[in-house]
Amino acid sequence: MYKLFIRILITTLLCFVLLPAEGYAQMPIKLKVLPSVVPDSADVAYYSKRHFWRAAGEVVGFNLGLWAFDRYVQKGDYAYISWNSIRENFKHGFKWDNDKLGTNMFLHPYNGSLFYNAGRSNGFNYWQSSLFAIGGSAMWELFMECEYPSTNDIIATPVGGIAIGEVCFRASDAVIDDRLRGSARFGRELAVFAISPMRSISRILTGDAWRVRRTRGRMYGTPNVAIEFSLGVRGLLLNNSANNSAVGACGQIDIEYGDRFEEESTAPFDYFTVRADLNGMNSQPVLEQLEIKGRLIARELYDVGGKHLSVGMYQHYDYFDSDTIHGLGTRNNKVPYKLGIPASLGCGFMYRDVDRSGWVMDAYGHVNAVILGSILSDYYDVDERSYNFASGFSLKGGLNVVFGRDKFSAGISANYYRLYTWKGYRENANLEFSDPKTLDAQGDRSNAHFLVTELRSDLRVWKKLYFTLAMSHYWRCTNYRDYPRVNSSSFDIRAMLTYKL
Repeated sequence: MYKLFIRILITTLLCFVLLPAEGYAQMPIKLKVLPSVVPDSADVAYYSKRHFWRAAGEVVGFNLGLWAFDRYVQKGDYAYISWNSIRENFKHGFKWDNDKLGTNMFLHPYNGSLFYNAGRSNGFNYWQSSLFAIGGSAMWELFMECEYPSTNDIIATPVGGIAIGEVCFRASDAVIDDRLRGSARFGRELAVFAISPMRSISRILTGDAWRVRRTRGRMYGTPNVAIEFSLGVRGLLLNNSANNSAVGACGQIDIEYGDRFEEESTAPFDYFTVRADLNGMNSQPVLEQLEIKGRLIARELYDVGGKHLSVGMYQHYDYFDSDTIHGLGTRNNKVPYKLGIPASLGCGFMYRDVDRSGWVMDAYGHVNAVILGSILSDYYDVDERSYNFASGFSLKGGLNVVFGRDKFSAGISANYYRLYTWKGYRENANLEFSDPKTLDAQGDRSNAHFLVTELRSDLRVWKKLYFTLAMSHYWRCTNYRDYPRVNSSSFDIRAMLTYKL
């Protein structure tokens, strides 16, 4: 505990002394893509009309279509359902499943986003659409598989799906333009499908995908949005061992949507940030990191002389994934980290200080309850799962400084997670001979610390093009009930070119 306190103290001191961001809450240098335009009242009225049966039909239709693909194309054994399998699902009840991290913590939430957007694209708001995500997930778990329904899926699918779904809905809204015709219109409708398939399906069913109107057809007008694209090279090192290292291409996408310091924000996700990190490295997953912070409600407390302070409630979605690095050592020792937080909610603040001489400082902090999370295990290895399910809390904070308005920025951030796994398997059980279809365990009885820190700098080299250098450290310490404690340390460095739209 003493060592943990020292680590957190050092990280905190760095935030306030070095001033040099893993998943920073807001971009240090924010350049608007387009000037903001308020939505047309005619568009808001037209697209806010609620159509329950159409939304419900889309949810049911998607589940039936996905099941048919799994059954007749994939021929997955879990898709051979019957009235007997449905009866057994209700009789047995929910259990923790043993799918991959990417399946449970990303693909299931993504499916939930489709259910959610069936409601959103048919006139329902954030809160109402969440019921479609819950209903779609429950239908799949109880009726569409011959495996017992999953406890983690019934949480991760709707809750994570709400966060991903609202981001996709807002992003697709910014693309729509009902005034256009021909190839320009087709290109935009194709982009809507890529971003939010359910919204595109709703537009096709209603004819809105090709109907020409005098207004754009956007429920949110032209929002205050900034986007960054980065491309470069990445190096990953586990436990300071050259035998456990990897080098390859990397990419990063950052989005900041909305006004950081609205006087009063009551609509969920009027402000949100997204960070997605992509890999082009051998043996590593394509999606390495995805972070979403969506503001649910906020109020500005202070706005005097260039200084701003706002507080609010936020929904968080966090996903960090890596895979085995080729080299020496055991299987688990070669996996740097795994963390999935599809369901997290908490309070946060944002602060900004604009100096007249040309520099800007901003800071943020969050305290969150983790309803459902997952973290790499050193001992649990059943079927496709090598991680523990858990709940707990997280702390996030960061600081950015910009010099010359938009010439150079430096920042530091830290995410700390404390996760508890309370439902383990029987002590001294041999997991090698356990049945993954009936084993009902969160994983190893344990508690884990996971700390991610990042230093980042951006230097403008030409107009909107910047040179980015980022260094990250991933530290994990897991205390097990039945096994020795394990510490893991991974370093990551990225050198990239960043283009700000």
